Amino acid sequence: MPKRTKYRKQQQGRLRGVAKRGDTLAFGDYGIQALGRGELTSNQIEAARVAINRYLSRRGKVWIRVFPHFPITKKPAETRQGKGKGPVEYWCARVKPGTILFELGGVPISSAREAMRLADGKLPFRCRFVSKEVFI
Repeated sequence: MPKRTKYRKQQQGRLRGVAKRGDTLAFGDYGIQALGRGELTSNQIEAARVAINRYLSRRGKVWIRVFPHFPITKKPAETRQGKGKGPVEYWCARVKPGTILFELGGVPISSAREAMRLADGKLPFRCRFVSKEVFI
């Protein structure tokens, strides 16, 4: 979650279109790119990060390119409607197709591909493995 925000709660809005930025590799040699759209919770980001680091056993460097800025609120169970918006339940990153989620450098392509495959299993939408050669 962010250290501080201007407003505690946000309106839901819509998640349309494709990523305009954050859609190319900027730091590492390999990455994982979202093909679907949705909300990526802070727990899912952490689970994917742990999966990558466990597989690589502290070789190479991992960059996380998404951050959970968006608050999701929820009213308690068995509560009547009205009486305002519920409290913040968790934080999520809103992801559009094309967004690079994780980047990796300093490891061979076979290790990077397997690490990203394990991370993909923790994410709520389909992703693909990308490398520098694709973006040159």
